[in-house]
Amino acid sequence: MSEKKAGILLPIFSLPSKYSIGSLGKTAYKFIDFLKDCGQSFWQVLPLNPTIYGDSPYQSPSAFAGNHYFIDVDILVKDGLLDKEFAEGFVRESQRIDYGYLFESRLFLLKKAFEKFNINAKEYIEFKKENKFWLDDYALFMSIKEYNNNSKWSEWTDEEKFRKNLPALRRKYAGSMEFWYFAQYEFFRQYAKLKKYANSKGIEIIGDMPIYVAYDSADVWSNPQNYLLDKDLSPTLVAGVPPDLFSEDGQLWGNPIYDWKRMKRDKFSWWIDRLKVAYKLYDVIRIDHFRGFAGYYVVKKGEKTAKKGEWLKGIGSAFFEELNRQLPGAKIIAEDLGVITPDVRRLLHKTGYPGMKVLQFAFGDENSDYLPKNIKSSNCIVYTGTHDNMTTPQWLDEISDREKDLFIKVCKPKKGEDLCDCLIRTAMLTKAERAIIPMADYLGLGKEGRINAPSTTGDNWTWRLNKRYNSAKLREKIKALSKR
Repeated sequence: MSEKKAGILLPIFSLPSKYSIGSLGKTAYKFIDFLKDCGQSFWQVLPLNPTIYGDSPYQSPSAFAGNHYFIDVDILVKDGLLDKEFAEGFVRESQRIDYGYLFESRLFLLKKAFEKFNINAKEYIEFKKENKFWLDDYALFMSIKEYNNNSKWSEWTDEEKFRKNLPALRRKYAGSMEFWYFAQYEFFRQYAKLKKYANSKGIEIIGDMPIYVAYDSADVWSNPQNYLLDKDLSPTLVAGVPPDLFSEDGQLWGNPIYDWKRMKRDKFSWWIDRLKVAYKLYDVIRIDHFRGFAGYYVVKKGEKTAKKGEWLKGIGSAFFEELNRQLPGAKIIAEDLGVITPDVRRLLHKTGYPGMKVLQFAFGDENSDYLPKNIKSSNCIVYTGTHDNMTTPQWLDEISDREKDLFIKVCKPKKGEDLCDCLIRTAMLTKAERAIIPMADYLGLGKEGRINAPSTTGDNWTWRLNKRYNSAKLREKIKALSKR
C-alpha cells in the first residue's frame, strides 16, 4: 500500500479576498503555506471554469476557459495594468459572494486593465496560438453573447446561431474577441505561477471535471455535432439523475447528451483536448458523475422534474482505453456516488481508478458500503462530506437517533471529543490511501459553511473563508488529526 496522505477541500472562490471573491493572488499562496504547515498533500478545488446564471461552476459557458473572476486585481496593479486608486474602488469585503455585483463590475475593471495591455507581447501571441483550438470559439461566443445582452445562443440571429459566416463574424467582433483572449491569458498566467508554487511546497491540486457541459456554452455552440440535438439545435434529451437522497424529484440538470457514437469515431478528440487543458491546471482530476460512462440517465426535453426518465448504456471502457493511449499515466479520481450498479463497479475495476467513500452516507444502514469496516481497499479517497453535502456539524444536528446511535457505535468518540472531529479522525483511520476533508468541517461550521445544496437556488456557491482562519490552534488540530 502506498503512503497515506491527506488534503483539504476548499474552492478558489471561497478564499478570503478584499475584492468580493477568492482569487489567484496573495491569499491563495497563503493557503498553500497553510496546507504545508498542516502536513497536507492535496488541495481539492471545484471546477475553475467561468460561471453564468445560477453561479454554478458545473454549468459553465466553457469547459476549457478559466474563470475571469479569479484573476487577482492586486497582481494587475503590480503589473501596471491598473491604477491602485482605481482598483481600490472595487474593494468589497462581504461575508458572502455577491455574484450580481461581480457580474456588473468585474468586466468593467478587467477592460480597464486591457486598455494598458500590450497585445503584441510575445508570450500573449504564443498563448493565443497554443490555445487556438478552443480559445477562438470561446472569445467569439462571449463577444456575441455580450453584444446580445447575454442572451442564450439559441436566441441569437440565424447567422450567429448557426455560425453561417464565421470570417465575417470574427471581423465584426475582432475588438471584443481580443479582450476575451486577454482575460484568458491573464487567468492562465496567474494560475500557472500559483500551481508551480503549490507543487514546490509538495501540494498537488485535485481538480474537478463535470461530465456534462452546459447547453448555453461555447462547447455546444461551436461543436453541435457532438450532441444529440434536433435541426434547430435544441436538445432532444437532457441529463439528470433519478430521485435520491438529495432530492425526491431527482435532479434535472438540463445538460445536452453527447453523441457518443460520433465521438468514438473521431477517437474522442474533444474529450482529449479538454483533458489536455485541464492537466495544465490540475495534478489530479476528479471526474464528476463517473457512473455516466457506464450508464446515464436521460429525460425528454420539456419534463419539469427528473422523475420520468430512463437509463441508457454508456460508452464504457472505450473512452478510457483511448485516454490511456493518448494521455498515459493521467491521474484520475472517479466520482462513483449515487446509484451504483454492477456495470459501474466493473468499469471502475477495469480502469483501476480510485473511487470515493463519503462517511456521511455510512450510517443509514449497518451494511452500507461507506461504513469504515466495509472500506476494504486502499485504492479510494475518503471524505467526511463533499461540496454537495451538509457540513458535518450540520449533518450531526439533523440525522435521526438511529443514525446517531450507529455513528457512536462505529466511530467511538472519546470522552469530551467533538463529534465532527471524531468523524474526521474516523476518516483518517480507514484503509483509504487518501483522506480529503472540507475546510468547513475543520472549522466546525454549521449550515453557514455549506457550499451547495443540490436542486436548490439561492445561497449556493457563496461561502467565504474568514480571513482570520489561520490560527496556531487550527494548524495543530489539523496536523494532529492528519498524522493518524
